[in-house]
Amino acid sequence: MLRYSVQVLYLGMKWIKHPVLLNYYLTYRCNAKCEFCDIWERPSPYADKNTVFNNLEQAKKLRVKVVDFTGGEPLLHQELPLFLQKAKELGMVTTVTTNTLLYPKYAEKLQGKIDMLHFSLDSSIKEKHDASRGVKCFDSVMQSIEIALKLGQKPDILFTVFEHNLCEIEQVYENITQPNDLILILNPVFEYNQVGEHLSYQTLNTLSEWGRKKGVYLNQAFITLRKNGGNHIDNPVCKAGSSTLVISPSNELVLPCYHLGKKSFVIENNLYNLYHSKEVQEIVKMEGRLPECEGCTVNCYFQPSFAVSINKYFWQAFPSTLKYTLEKWVYAGA
Repeated sequence: MLRYSVQVLYLGMKWIKHPVLLNYYLTYRCNAKCEFCDIWERPSPYADKNTVFNNLEQAKKLRVKVVDFTGGEPLLHQELPLFLQKAKELGMVTTVTTNTLLYPKYAEKLQGKIDMLHFSLDSSIKEKHDASRGVKCFDSVMQSIEIALKLGQKPDILFTVFEHNLCEIEQVYENITQPNDLILILNPVFEYNQVGEHLSYQTLNTLSEWGRKKGVYLNQAFITLRKNGGNHIDNPVCKAGSSTLVISPSNELVLPCYHLGKKSFVIENNLYNLYHSKEVQEIVKMEGRLPECEGCTVNCYFQPSFAVSINKYFWQAFPSTLKYTLEKWVYAGA
């Protein structure tokens, strides 16, 4: 756990000019139908095992520090435990977010392979959470917390915040995360492709206050970014292209990010050379400057963006990142 903590702090303390994060989409398929997501609507294959191994090795060569195995629902890929083991062997920090429907089935195979395990939960009320996710999964989250704790895992509870469920944070905190010594991660919803919603100034202030509580993680720079109207193409904050690699289930490098997805390149077994190619680097140079980037607040890419440039967002993100790292270390028993 100390090694994990040092690596996360490294992302927040060093001015880095290479990709630090790999968002690896193992499949776009999902066994839920979340109201704020459209990924599950896309047809999708599953990532090929040998291709994933090769890309992880190439990502290591590019000096990537963290790999997020994502989707869709990443646990739908039956070889996820092998991918996690490979990433760990390469010295990477691993992270997985799941709706937990499959976690009880695979929990033992995943044990010890995930540094940051996130269980999605948006309400302490079963009916409300299930409605948000489009499937009955509240009971699975509760069961998965119990299983994970028995296996010595400390999952974080990832709460996606809307205007309508802001009032639910307290009950999740008081009844679920605090009694189980789990960290509550507040994830402000973002807008893209006609999904998500805009959060009011009052809600942002309330979230900021919650982020100061023990056992709660909120990247305070997310709040400032939203109050400032998101990314602005004349003075971009986003560093998605240079800080983050995005690989699709079809083995494509997606640029400048998944959510914008302007261009995809077939990797063909050499991610390192592809990333450094002239065509890819030309798009990387346009990160945050494309017309579609105006007003963007997609958390997945601003989290690493805040870590690689020394600016006001870096200094606002750093205390919350440090707090999470230290609390994670303590909660996991060091």
